[in-house]
Amino acid sequence: MVITILFQAISFGPIQFRISELLCVLPYFTPAAIPGLFIGCLVGNILGGAAIYDIIFGSLATLLGAIGSYAIRRWKPLVAVPPILANTLIIPLVLRYAYGMPDAIWYLMVTVGIGEVLAIGVLGTGLMYILDKNKYVLQFFTGLMSPR
Repeated sequence: MVITILFQAISFGPIQFRISELLCVLPYFTPAAIPGLFIGCLVGNILGGAAIYDIIFGSLATLLGAIGSYAIRRWKPLVAVPPILANTLIIPLVLRYAYGMPDAIWYLMVTVGIGEVLAIGVLGTGLMYILDKNKYVLQFFTGLMSPR
């Protein structure tokens, strides 16, 4: 949420690059990341001034992607695919109908999809492999996410 707000200028619109999306790979490590990602997206959208349909459906896209990532965690190279697909398919519809953007749906899918591939596929997958190799950093983060 904080990352989305810090980079608000590039986090919203038809061409968006949400750096915070890199966290969508965290369900690979723990299911506790799923509600955290959903709530973080929800709050980020609210504080970012998103339209109500963006707040609802954008957050649900993140939730679906997070659940999908957790479901396929056994196939590590594919963990980034569910959130990329969920956002690439849902967010263009949100942009079109919640904001009345005149761009074609296919164009919005391409622009949003590119941002998702870069944020989740490149940055997120890189983060996942770094955390997987550094067990001390991973223990710190999963300790923060685990209920006490």
